[in-house]
Amino acid sequence: MILVTGGLGAIGAHTALALVESGADVVVTGHRRTDVPSFLAGRVTVEVLDVTDREAFLALGRRHPITDIVHLAGSIPGADTVDFFRHDLTGLLNALDAALAWKVRRFAVASSIGVYIGRDERPWREELALPAVEVPLSIIAFKKAVEPIVTDALHGSGIQPVILRIGSTWGPLMDPETPFSAVPPIVGAVQRGEEPAPLDADGGGDFGYAPDVGRAIALLMTTETLDHTIYNVSSGSTFTNRELADAIAQALPGSRPRLIGGGDGTAQHPYLDISRLSATTGFVPEFDVGKAVAHYVAWRRENPR
Repeated sequence: MILVTGGLGAIGAHTALALVESGADVVVTGHRRTDVPSFLAGRVTVEVLDVTDREAFLALGRRHPITDIVHLAGSIPGADTVDFFRHDLTGLLNALDAALAWKVRRFAVASSIGVYIGRDERPWREELALPAVEVPLSIIAFKKAVEPIVTDALHGSGIQPVILRIGSTWGPLMDPETPFSAVPPIVGAVQRGEEPAPLDADGGGDFGYAPDVGRAIALLMTTETLDHTIYNVSSGSTFTNRELADAIAQALPGSRPRLIGGGDGTAQHPYLDISRLSATTGFVPEFDVGKAVAHYVAWRRENPR
């Protein structure tokens, strides 16, 4: 049985879905949000868990024969950055304690595309050294620290660490007003009959759609042999806001977001190279920008997030 912490969120739920569809038994945890997505209802075991509660975390292993862990649970920083670090680090250490106590086979943990900030190369590949630079978000700082903590904690244990450098992901179950992606707020505004804020035509960046990202993580948990510890997880492509606006207009006729600026279209946005992921697992993304927007618009017609 595979445990997915944070398994009711956008990435976690799609990871759980892909694992179930691969034939795995899955237990997911949620804390503040415990509503089960329709596509997981009756297909996974759900446990309410505060990951900072060590005893409650370890008790999961007495109820379920957990063989692998995907640790995706995390919080959003508030005004107290130290409190954010304390909360998420406690959850991570409890997950590692559980992995060691249960002697799991594989322990995957969420890192971030943001760890590459400061590298000028395009695209970003796993073998690049991570620069010692100031990062714009506390979440990125934490994810950067997660990587050596996990690999060192599991060293010599026989448990295989898997560092998931997850790209810029959006899709079903994401906070509809998230500040981390333009798409959910734009679609929400259009569906309310409002005009969304204009987009920089040549802005854009890495592209990852939640169902693809979840499927990639599931493949990294179920592929028999992994040749590496660190994997970029995204679509392996980039997009521009001009492409996004065209896709929204196609999915919602008459609702093309207004664009501003408009350079020559040659801006080199950072994005993740997924050659290692594809070579190891055979992963090929299902969604391009147009297909993802159409899928998301259809989802949001029937679902609040």
